[in-house]
Formats: sequence, structure tokens, C-alpha cells
Amino acid sequence: MDPLGVATRFANELLTHQSKLEGKAGEVQRAQAALESAAGAIQDQREAHKQATGDLLKSWKSEATAGLEKRSKKFDDDLDVTAGASAEAAKIVGEVTKALEGRHSNVGQLVEDFITKAGQLVQAGLAAAGIAAPAGLMKAVAQVADLAGGYIKQSGGELKDARDEMTEAAKKLRSLLKELDSDGVGDPKGEDSGKGQGGGPGKDDKPGKGKDSGKVEDILDNARKHLGYHEGPNNRNKWGPTGQPWCSYFATSMWREAGVDIPKYGFTGDVYKWGQEHGTAYSADDLAQKARPGDALLFGSGPSQGASTHIGIIEKVEGNKITTIEGNSGDEVARRTYTLPKDAGKFYGGVHPK
Repeated sequence: MDPLGVATRFANELLTHQSKLEGKAGEVQRAQAALESAAGAIQDQREAHKQATGDLLKSWKSEATAGLEKRSKKFDDDLDVTAGASAEAAKIVGEVTKALEGRHSNVGQLVEDFITKAGQLVQAGLAAAGIAAPAGLMKAVAQVADLAGGYIKQSGGELKDARDEMTEAAKKLRSLLKELDSDGVGDPKGEDSGKGQGGGPGKDDKPGKGKDSGKVEDILDNARKHLGYHEGPNNRNKWGPTGQPWCSYFATSMWREAGVDIPKYGFTGDVYKWGQEHGTAYSADDLAQKARPGDALLFGSGPSQGASTHIGIIEKVEGNKITTIEGNSGDEVARRTYTLPKDAGKFYGGVHPK
């Protein structure tokens, strides 16, 4: 009997998960390439149209010249907005590609780990069966089945997170459509006319302490359970793709498990932007007055790429001291304490859960 062959038979569902992730990653890569190509082609068309119109207007003057210039400029602006939307879409899809590749790698590692451990169990069972009775082999097979269940749960989690990330990317892509007219061409006046901005004036989503108190306790309970957890090689962790910082994956996972309707973000600045969209974000200037347990505390100088550097969950606020629970802090989930105003320069704001 081949121990590794037996182990591999139990790994079928793990291999299925790995194959699905590989297929999704391939589809997303092709979509990214198509969007990048479209953005380039639209920009080339814009430049060609602008040049042709300029050449025409140099040699043609009439009462219609001003109207042509105006329409030509609008068309050029429309193409510019459309090209920008295509480039932004390619960027969004590129982030998903990177995440899917990380999750595919995670599941591949799970498959290798499982087959190795399961093979060892079967080998030990065979040795026992040779000395005593078939009971040793049966016990080994039962242990392999139990082991497979745990690994399948982990790989299934990777697949679910991948679906969540693709769903969030789809939402972002749909939001780009709001910048386009029904003919698929951008409208540079959309912002002024109220198109694509979502919601209207007067919306105020200020969180209420009473209705959110249960969520806050759940957030803190969830986070405390993981204190002391240490990442594996190459940033391998429970909440995000291997090879990437996972502080934001940890924080948003704690919120999601408590019932907060927020995507599992990999970039800390997206959490602050989510707070701005939902009326729950506040700046560093308001930290001393507004910070409270369960909030996300954002590190850095702002929510943009390169400026937003880290995130923690506020556990308690006592006078001028703020205690947090942070993922990927010193490669682990750790409790940290900060003193205001001494440490105020480390943060650019916070977000209440909703």
C-alpha cells in the first residue's frame, strides 16, 4: 500500500479548492489585461481626435467653428474620463489578482502539509498493522479522515474569502459605471450634476451608542481571543493572503464577525474611506473626544496609498491613554497602549463601527 497515494485520495476536495482559485486567478488576469489595453486604446483615440480636430480648425473658419470646438473638447474630456475609469478598473482587478494568487499559494501549502502529515499517519498505521492487527491501520485511516476535515475547513475559508474579495471588487467596478453615460462614455460633468455620487444631502449616519454596544463587545471579545497569535513564514496568517501585511485583514475580520457590514479590506486607508462614506470617520484632531472601544484607529498621515500605514482596534480609553489590539504588530496580534497628546502624531483618524 502506498501511504502517499492513500493520503492524496483524501486531498481531493483540497485540490478542488486549489483548482477553483487557480481558475479564478486566470480569469481575473485576463480581465486586467483587457482593461489596461482598453485604457491605452481610448487614450490613443483621444489624442488622434484632438490632433485631427486641431488640424481642421487651423484651416476652417465659419460661424460653426465655436460649436465644433466646444463639442470636440467635450468629446475629448469624455474619452479622458472613460480612459481613467478603465485604468482604475484595471487597478482594482489587479489587486484581486494579487489576492487570489496569494490564496492559491495558501491552499497549495495546505495540500502539501496535509499529504505529508496524512502519509506519515498511514505509514505509522501500516507499521502497527504489520506487528499487531488491522486495527492499527483502521485507526490511521480514521485519523487521516479527521485531519482532512480540518484542512478542508481551512481551504474552504480561503475560497470564501476569495469570493468576498471578488464581490467587493465587483462593487467597486459597478461604482465606476456611475461615472459613465448609458453609451459607456464618461461624462466629465457627472460630479457637478450629482451623477455617481450616491446618496443626497442631509444623510447623517452618526452611530448610536445603545444599538452598537453589543457589536462593540463582540468585536473586543473576538480580538482578545487572538492575542498572542504569531504569523507563519512569509506573513502567513489566518485572515489575509500569504506575503501581504495583514493588520487590516485582521481588524475588518473582527468587525465582520461581530456583524459590521464592511468588506474585508487589505489596505488600511480603505477602512477610513469606508468610514467617510458611512459618516463614522473622524480625524486625528477629534481623537481625544471621539475615540471609543471597538473603533478602528488609523496610523500614518492620511488614507492614501503610502500614507496610511497600520490599523488597530481600540480596546479601551482611559483618560489620555488609548489601548489597542493590533494584528501584524511585531508579526503577531498584540495589545499596545498610546498616550495623548504625546503619540497623537502617529495617527490620522479613527472610524466607529456601524
